[in-house]
Parts: sequence; structure tokens; C-alpha cells
Amino acid sequence: MKVLSLTEPCATLIKEKKKMVETRSWKTTYRGELYIHASSTKIPKDWREDKEFMSLVKDTPLNYGYIICSCDLVDCIEMTKEFIENVKQNKNEYISGVYAKGRYAWILKNIEIIENPIKAKGHLGIWNFEE
Repeated sequence: MKVLSLTEPCATLIKEKKKMVETRSWKTTYRGELYIHASSTKIPKDWREDKEFMSLVKDTPLNYGYIICSCDLVDCIEMTKEFIENVKQNKNEYISGVYAKGRYAWILKNIEIIENPIKAKGHLGIWNFEE
């Protein structure tokens, strides 16, 4: 199974269906089922200090070091000015990503919580998990 590791609280925001777009500096041609892994990396200081962003996971347990949900990666869109303006209409989505012209928006659908999260060591990029 293909997996993408994300720094918390982004993985949990996807699990909670509050984030449906993962923003990246790189594109992917992969489409299909994808596990979301919450990396063991601490939340960056600038994120912790962003009260509006952190309010999206207030009172929600974070899941460091676990595969916590599955989804379908259905598209990878290069961000344009128009795309970014459209995303701004969804405030929570906009504040939970890095939206800038030339970056990429990975569009996620069909998010399903994994009832028994799977302990795993994360990796960079899209990686394979063997159960």
C-alpha cells in the first residue's frame, strides 16, 4: 500500500475530514488509494503559534507515528492564481496548507478512518507499506 507521511496536525486534519487538499512543492503522477501516516516530527513552532490553525484540532488527540486513515489521491493540480483564489473560499482548507503559485495541490477523496491505527516509521515521499 502507498503511504504519505505528514507532520501533525495535518494528518489528523485529513483523518477528521477538515483537510481535503495536501499541498506540496512537488507533483506526483500517482493516483489511487493512499494511507496517511502521522509522522513522529514535532509540530513546527510557527504552526503551534498559529492559534487559528491549531484551533482546527483543539481537543483532538494527535497520532504521532501511526497510519491513521486511508483516502484516494484523485488529482495533482499545479496551483495558479485562480486556483488559490478559489481555495480561499474555504477558510479552514486555506489555513491548513501552503498555497503559492507553482506549488501542487493533491486532491484527496473518500477518506476513511483506520479503527486500529498502524504503528509505522515514516519516510519522505510516497512510500510502500507492507502489512
